[in-house]
Amino acid sequence: MTETPPDSPERSPQPAEATENVEFLLQSLRRKEGTWVEWGQACAELQKAGYNPQAIFEKTGFEPIQQNQIIVASQVYSTIVNAGVSEEVRSRYERSGSDSLYELRILTQPQRAAVAEFLQAKKLDSEGAREVAKAVKDFSWLRTLPEGFSDHPGDAVAYQYWRYAKQQTDLPERSRLIARGLMFAHSQTARQQIEQLLTEFGSVSKRPAPKLPLYRFEEEEELPRIIPVVGKLPLSVADLQNIPPVEETGSFHLVQTSWNGTWVPLPGWQVLLRAQDPVAILCNSTQLPTKLTGKSEDLLIVIDRSEQEWEANSYFVVEQAGELQIQWFPDAPDVPLLGRLLLLLRPKKILDEALAKDMWQIDE
Repeated sequence: MTETPPDSPERSPQPAEATENVEFLLQSLRRKEGTWVEWGQACAELQKAGYNPQAIFEKTGFEPIQQNQIIVASQVYSTIVNAGVSEEVRSRYERSGSDSLYELRILTQPQRAAVAEFLQAKKLDSEGAREVAKAVKDFSWLRTLPEGFSDHPGDAVAYQYWRYAKQQTDLPERSRLIARGLMFAHSQTARQQIEQLLTEFGSVSKRPAPKLPLYRFEEEEELPRIIPVVGKLPLSVADLQNIPPVEETGSFHLVQTSWNGTWVPLPGWQVLLRAQDPVAILCNSTQLPTKLTGKSEDLLIVIDRSEQEWEANSYFVVEQAGELQIQWFPDAPDVPLLGRLLLLLRPKKILDEALAKDMWQIDE
């Protein structure tokens, strides 16, 4: 729940009747009259009336985190009552147990009712409620019920322990997990599935599990930049503009696009990491405005389409006679700038051509 800024009013102006009800709710909370369910409902009404959690705390002593718990738990309580839980369960959670019901917020209404009944039957506290709720939630994601296990909350928890025990090679820990699974199992078939693990002790491998092949990117250059390729010169302005911007997401710079074109991976050089909208163009060294040393060869040009303001120390892409050209301008030009040249990339030269023809000449 978000709190209003400190300089905002505690609440909006209310009609006289509403103000009287608000005062009644505040007084009930200060005196802790009624049940915790009524406290949660009162906090929810006060927030709807314009009071922020801090203001309620100052007037009643109920801390914001406590307000959140009893508001959510009271809503869960209403759903299990509407679902038709037993009188024993309804009476038990009306008196206490807001911390346990709060853990059931992640479940559907039918699941909440079934888990509340199970918690009461097993006399589980809030930690047990958290474990059962998570197990039931995870169990509900399975497409089909595992063999021998029903959709009862107890079997859902038992299945988790059965799964953990099967993966455990340490016999004492495996025994503990099996015992926990049997404690929660509801159906006889689930118990049989877990008991079957007792006969598999001898077949448990004592070989330790191998280390996971864990790597980490240490240098920025190790994380490549994926750049769309416009094509090979000569190209038109339309060719350059038809490629949609590429958005990278997440820690690994994931790229997802519906554009059906060619891509090139380049190292994470700083000049590329800073680029906002880079695209690549293939060309020959003879097509550049400045002659390069050495023989002519194919090059990869990377430009940033987002940089369209003139800068004296940079080359830019412009349109000339309907085609894209790379140009340098000593002064601000009159023609539109379509992107700044970030880098020219030559292909990796592995071997000298003479040696490439006679591989046997290469010494160790």
